[in-house]
Amino acid sequence: MIVLGIESTAHTFGVGIIDDRLNILSDVRIRYNPPKGMGMEPFQTAEYHSRYAVDVVKRALEESGLSVGALDAVAYSRGPGLGPCLRIGATIARALALKHNIPLYPVHHAIGHIELVRSMFNLSNPLVVLVSGGHTTITAFRDGRWRSYGETLDITVGNLLDVFAREAGLDFPGGPVIERLASKGVRYIELPYNIKGSNFQFSGLLTRAVQLLNEGRYSIEDLSYSLQETAFSIIVEAAERALASLKDDIDSIAVTGGVASNNTLHNKLVEMAGLHGLRVYRLEKKWNSDNGIQIAIVGLRMLEHGIQGVKPEEAYILQRWRFDEVDIPWM
Repeated sequence: MIVLGIESTAHTFGVGIIDDRLNILSDVRIRYNPPKGMGMEPFQTAEYHSRYAVDVVKRALEESGLSVGALDAVAYSRGPGLGPCLRIGATIARALALKHNIPLYPVHHAIGHIELVRSMFNLSNPLVVLVSGGHTTITAFRDGRWRSYGETLDITVGNLLDVFAREAGLDFPGGPVIERLASKGVRYIELPYNIKGSNFQFSGLLTRAVQLLNEGRYSIEDLSYSLQETAFSIIVEAAERALASLKDDIDSIAVTGGVASNNTLHNKLVEMAGLHGLRVYRLEKKWNSDNGIQIAIVGLRMLEHGIQGVKPEEAYILQRWRFDEVDIPWM
């Protein structure tokens, strides 16, 4: 079985092709980078995607050495994400399915991140720490779905890093830039640390960090270091609290999503996991970022399990869609 996946939730338009042995046959993606100091405007991002989408599909097929006729299914990111961007991916997927009469599968973006790391490491029952621009949650599989055992109550950690970087006039995305600056920081500045049970909040942390940035009393290196230390400590504490209630069933910890590539966060999770006799699994950096393979692998699981695809005219999008609303019959 061979599945093509299309990812278009935000800044990345990616097309990936995978087979049922989990061989990655192609991975092609483009990324919209907004002007320095600006946020990601949905319609401008979608316009960028629409300009290059067809070419990305063609390049992915060429890289795989396959024709569209060799595909057993097409999967696309239904949501959540930026509406105009999601529509570009859905439109391309509908066109492929209609023209070549192949099954069409809508995929939840977060389930794609989770399934990719779970499948690549063959994890049976991990606690998953999903950290990105669209999601920040602690989740485990229970009763047919991935359930939240702790999540942000306001902004995501990826959004926290991006907005702080934008306020500081740094490049997009903010996470890698802040990580480099933080490595040079030497002083911890106390910032709001908000955790409620296993849920947490970052807006107060962001407000205070930007306030101190504008006051000019501290170096950008020390502020970046303090921002990272505070945000990541909150996430790790929330993960450990979730683990305390699930420990008898959990056999590993997986971290995924764009922010998973941050080594400070990874090291904190490794230290915490070691106290509980668990190992932390993380994909290579390029697979933590948004990509078409994460969509294709969920489409593959649906196809393997005999799940009926959707008709092209019913292949709509969902800008707001919780991952714990999605049934996972293949686990």
